[in-house]
Amino acid sequence: MMSKTALITGASNGIGKELAYHFAKDGVNLVLVARSEDKLQELKKELMGKWDIQVEVMSRDLSKMEEVQSLDKELKEKQIKIQYLINNAGYGLFGNFTETNMDEELNMIDLNIKSLTLLTKLLVKDMVKNGEGRILNVASTAAFQPGPLMAVYYATKAYVLSFTEALENELQGTGVYVSALCPGPTETGFGDRANLSSSKLFKGKLMSVTEVAEAAYAGLTSGKSLIIPGFQNRMLTVLVRILPRKTITSIVRNVQEKI
Repeated sequence: MMSKTALITGASNGIGKELAYHFAKDGVNLVLVARSEDKLQELKKELMGKWDIQVEVMSRDLSKMEEVQSLDKELKEKQIKIQYLINNAGYGLFGNFTETNMDEELNMIDLNIKSLTLLTKLLVKDMVKNGEGRILNVASTAAFQPGPLMAVYYATKAYVLSFTEALENELQGTGVYVSALCPGPTETGFGDRANLSSSKLFKGKLMSVTEVAEAAYAGLTSGKSLIIPGFQNRMLTVLVRILPRKTITSIVRNVQEKI
């Protein structure tokens, strides 16, 4: 039986990197995608040194749609068929909307929304044609409510969750399973990248990236459509359905304020 292949975006660190270990342990070949080629090459060397798999490194800035297209072109040229698509690349930005950098937020929309949608569009048709495939879109618990002080980021994750749930419904019976991963605050580089390190949200106990990746991999391979790691995070998503929207928005604002 031919080995399967997983494509992971944002694979150079955090959840994407941890998921690469899980796939490698199970003998799944990998296509690692991120901007940092040096980090990807180091990971490739480590993975191929431990497990009998093939690893391709494809350095791309996925906030640029032409680079998403070139990624798909390279896959076709190398005749690499993808059975697992992990849309993990993304970032956030903290601050009042009137003061945050517009270009950085538009770039965030391109990466968090447009590239995820385009890459899924480019790969899912072959999955359906072949009657098998699994897609994991990394959203967030941020997807369930508005997020003052991170207004654009929360909105992008709401899109990812809504898109994923709709696609999961459309693809039922095709052999292609779609999952949304919705972690809460996690020990990755996200907080520093988003300028959140001094926020109340990141001052409490965070889930480890290992815990989140384990839950993600288990949920993906079992065909679970919604994966929310951690009891507290699951309770949060229930709470936001009960309380008034303005109350939830005020609570989120309070939690995200810097100390």
